[in-house]
Amino acid sequence: MNKILTMDRRAFLMSTAGFLTVNFLLPADVFAQNSDPELPGDLKSHPQLASWIRINGDGTVTLFIGKVELGQGAMTAVAQVCAEELVIEFGRLEVVAGDTRLSPDEGTTAGSQTMPNCAPAVQQAAAEVRQILRRLAAERLGVEEESLTIADGTISGGGQSVTYWEMVDDLELAVDATGEAPLLSIEEHRIIGRNIPRIDIPAKMTGQPIFVQEMHLDGMLYGAVARPPTYKARLTAVDTAPIEAMPGVVRVVRNGSFLGVIAERQEQALAAAEALANAGQWEVESVLPGHDGMKDWLLAKGAEVEEKEWLNKAREGGAEPAGRHEATYYRPYHMHASIGTSAAIAVYAEGGDMTVWTHSQSVWATAAAIEKLLGLEEGRVHAIHTEGSGCYGHNMADDAAADACLLAHAMPGTPIKLQYTRAGEHKWEPYGSAMVNTVSATLDADGNILDWEHHIYSTPHGTRPGGNPGRLLSGAYVDPPFELPAPTDGGPPNFSAVRNGLADYDFPGQRVVSHFIQEMPLRVSSTRGLGAFANVMAIEQFIDELAVKAGADPVEYRLRFLKDERMRDALVACAEAFGWDSWEKKRNTGRGIAIARYKNYAAITAVAMEVQVTPRNGFVRVLRAATSNDGGHIVSPDGIINQVEGGAIQAISWAMKEEVKFDTTRVVSTDWTSYPILGFNEVPPFENVLIDRPGMPYLGNGESSQGPAGAALANAIADAIGARVRDVPFTPERVKAALEGA
Repeated sequence: MNKILTMDRRAFLMSTAGFLTVNFLLPADVFAQNSDPELPGDLKSHPQLASWIRINGDGTVTLFIGKVELGQGAMTAVAQVCAEELVIEFGRLEVVAGDTRLSPDEGTTAGSQTMPNCAPAVQQAAAEVRQILRRLAAERLGVEEESLTIADGTISGGGQSVTYWEMVDDLELAVDATGEAPLLSIEEHRIIGRNIPRIDIPAKMTGQPIFVQEMHLDGMLYGAVARPPTYKARLTAVDTAPIEAMPGVVRVVRNGSFLGVIAERQEQALAAAEALANAGQWEVESVLPGHDGMKDWLLAKGAEVEEKEWLNKAREGGAEPAGRHEATYYRPYHMHASIGTSAAIAVYAEGGDMTVWTHSQSVWATAAAIEKLLGLEEGRVHAIHTEGSGCYGHNMADDAAADACLLAHAMPGTPIKLQYTRAGEHKWEPYGSAMVNTVSATLDADGNILDWEHHIYSTPHGTRPGGNPGRLLSGAYVDPPFELPAPTDGGPPNFSAVRNGLADYDFPGQRVVSHFIQEMPLRVSSTRGLGAFANVMAIEQFIDELAVKAGADPVEYRLRFLKDERMRDALVACAEAFGWDSWEKKRNTGRGIAIARYKNYAAITAVAMEVQVTPRNGFVRVLRAATSNDGGHIVSPDGIINQVEGGAIQAISWAMKEEVKFDTTRVVSTDWTSYPILGFNEVPPFENVLIDRPGMPYLGNGESSQGPAGAALANAIADAIGARVRDVPFTPERVKAALEGA
């Protein structure tokens, strides 16, 4: 069951006066949703109205956006905002997203930033276009502008009417937004806040080739890449003649240690690529620590790097501590594990332009990196975002685009399609970084927290192309190879490894320190939430451990230190939806709850779970889950629920099953057996509560539930077995070992 609670904005502002404790993390433009003439969101960098909206003479409107559809329903939600402000029926709207020659460059679709940055920009742009159309209509009809009404693109007044489409010839949108056009009042909304069927679903349900993996162009050939045996391997020699003679092979492409083939059919290309990899003579190094040694490796390396203090709030006075507690938590490398492997199609025109269809989340930056990789002039690569299987982060979509372009560059005029194998994607994608969190606290005689200290050990989380070919996989193997730029850890408010490392609670003393390790044993980059998953899991597990030590209810214990009223509302709503106060413990069952505000300033999600543990084998079954979410002003209720549930399901999979395994030379997780993910039969039923804040900023929800869901699961397992499993994944072996040691 899903439920929406509407919170009055004025009552909210009154109730939270003096309580918002995270102001120091809020970026200046978070609450810039038309609060003054400053342009909101991405409209600041692309103020021209024609960059966003085109009114067509056939009764339709085209919306151009730089954010892309990743399965999160973003295009639909942003389109709802546009249709609302233009006062047109939703069906009139067409959306062009992520085309580097048509859409405004809104950067990477990541960090749950589409609703906070794209939606307000579109809303204000649409309001400005509506205002221009009203003025044109007033002039044409010879009436006062204030007397006009609008319904589905028809402007009426004085017994006359004119449509948007009839004024196309007089409409000039090559002008900058003023930021002064008023938005519709919330009372006038007909589309915002409603569940509108997603615009990307019909084609998928009817089998249309909407995914890049399904696309086929006339005259298309197929490409494949022969990877080296390990990350550090270098090609010393290869005889390509036998591969060139294989059935269907059209061309073998070599550039330094990069090897690729082009063939008539996909299976021919894959067979030839495998043979080519085996034919190569490679220098191979043995340099990896192995997955069993990764936790110790992080702690050892972290001790060698400089500590960076992100928060040091000293406790002022008070009683001497009566006790102390500490714990260490570990998160291994995680894959994106996209169900469909990454793919791209590229064609290189004789005139020097490269067109690539890609499911990259960063089409502009990836296009720029490919230009440098191939030595093309700026602007020569035209990237067109085309949907692929979801990943929520930097998987191999960018690599596939680059590899397709490398092969297409060798055969001008011929479309080349490339799609990786399952083993290829599993072994070579950039993973989510392994992390270690150590947390300690001093306590008073009643178990209350006095001094909180959190140390975060992590390798990088962000190596997206960013216009640099050294961050494309094949960029390291071409001749000359491109160097991988020195990774950085970012800073407030988004952070990277430290994302959500600052607890949302108000402790008398709090210190947060990062140990950022630039060395990367395995290739890593952004996965959903970056460091937030491990950090929230550590914080919310530790809070639970302290509640147990204090003999306190976990919800009541959190409320002691949680001063932000919106977070308090969300925690209480989640507990009520779960039935926390009426829950009765049964044998081998347990409950857990957790909460976080994503990035410490964005959407708030609380999650509660009930689990059952089988002592005989340590098997854990999630019986049910409840969530609450405060994402600000709700545009699409169903879209938010999909995001919250989907994130929680992925977190359960991460927490219970997933770990990239590797030895001293290579990754050995190459299929769904060696890297299992949650099955459909393991997904629990959900009850969701959405807290609507009309008039407040839109807050993205794509990454808000992972940390709380993982922590709620960990806490429920601990409640069920009376012992804590602090290393992810919570495999039956680890749970059974904890039971036996309890």
